[in-house]
Amino acid sequence: MIPIAKPQIGDEEKKAVMEVLNSGIIASGPKVKEFEKTFAQFVGTKHAIATSNGTTALHAALFCAGIEPGDEVITTPFTFIATANAILFCGAKPVFADIDLKTFNIDPASVRRKITKKTKAILPVHLYGQSAAIEEIMAIAKEHDLKVIEDCAQSHGAMFGGKKVGSFGDAGCFSFYPTKNMTTSEGGMITTNDDALAEKIRIFINQGMKERYVHIMIGHNFRMTDIGAAIGIEQFKKLEGFTAKRQANAKKLNEMLAGSGVVTPYVAPGCNHVYHQYTIQTENREALMNFLHDKGIGYGIYYPKALHQYEHLAKYGNKRLKNAEKAALVSLSLPVHPALSDADVVAVATAIKEFMAKK
Repeated sequence: MIPIAKPQIGDEEKKAVMEVLNSGIIASGPKVKEFEKTFAQFVGTKHAIATSNGTTALHAALFCAGIEPGDEVITTPFTFIATANAILFCGAKPVFADIDLKTFNIDPASVRRKITKKTKAILPVHLYGQSAAIEEIMAIAKEHDLKVIEDCAQSHGAMFGGKKVGSFGDAGCFSFYPTKNMTTSEGGMITTNDDALAEKIRIFINQGMKERYVHIMIGHNFRMTDIGAAIGIEQFKKLEGFTAKRQANAKKLNEMLAGSGVVTPYVAPGCNHVYHQYTIQTENREALMNFLHDKGIGYGIYYPKALHQYEHLAKYGNKRLKNAEKAALVSLSLPVHPALSDADVVAVATAIKEFMAKK
């Protein structure tokens, strides 16, 4: 079986975890601080605040950026549901703008049409490893005095115009779930250049404590552990290699699938794609999935529904969004992760070409 994803955990991570366990400091401690410093330097921001997962990173960033009940936050309907859940956790309303079907990312023109007097923020997602049209989004936000919280859960190291995602908006939110481009097992990170926002987030994720037993605001326990951070530090050392292998695998798939009849991933001008997912488009998705299954090749549908098609989100009055709905029907992600051998990549592409030749 060629799996759709496979976390790359080596002896370095295991040794780092054992060192933390032996130290006795297994909650949030010096390893978290080291990981935060390293990640801030990588993204190019003044601050990075580690959290327990990507969802809590989004929740904390939105809440501390001032998103309140009654506010509207414009986001994409083609993403994991955590993006919308984080808005709902703040008591705000998710307002869905349609996507660009070529990139799967939010369409700035649709964002403009969704702005109302209640709009307080835009939450773009850099989906599958490629930056959204972030410069256009930032221009819209400046024009309307809106916050921008970037969802970078799938885009570690992705860039637009040579600048890394997570460094454009008021805050950027990353996930380190096991299938991501790097992992801490579970974990998240918030990046920002705003000193006041960074301080508020640190207080919020630590039960609202400015110092021990001095609680100055409502808060959660959204902290990362030193165990997770130790894994993250070692994973980060490998991220450049992981990314290069993903990009090489994607390049080979692009070359082999050219002219096959499937739509391969589009890379927008100014972007580098880090290929968290390699997502094709095909009208014959169900039959292709069955064929790949029989060949022992993994695949994934990210995502089978656009978010506004879920009942509890449709009630917010979000109307039909044709591109997002189309993407949910025709998108199919193929193995691209760094654990693939060259033979695996060839096997994936060969199987798809074989299937498409019969159509």
